[in-house]
Amino acid sequence: MRKLTRKPTHPGNILREDYLTPLSIKIKDMAEILGISRKTLSKIINARGSITPEMALRLSRAFDTSPDFWLNLQKNFDLWIAEQTSTEWQKVKPFPKHILHGNSTIISEQIA
Repeated sequence: MRKLTRKPTHPGNILREDYLTPLSIKIKDMAEILGISRKTLSKIINARGSITPEMALRLSRAFDTSPDFWLNLQKNFDLWIAEQTSTEWQKVKPFPKHILHGNSTIISEQIA
């Protein structure tokens, strides 16, 4: 996995800068098109809310994109934040490569 050195852009910023602003669509109108509240859309646009699978489906339909596009933007953002704000994940001891790529029964025996 390639490590990102800069904070990924929140999908709400992409939505605002690449879609709403160029198309001159107001938040209130876009919320209506998506069938959600203005408050929900405002949270996403202001990076205080996340793109859910349901929202990804709505956005993909509205803008002729794929749901994966929106979910990947959110995933990249969330992973970067988690990596920067938490150290607990670094305490996990990795399995040795020879165990992972060898016989799977060895893993079961070592866990038990």
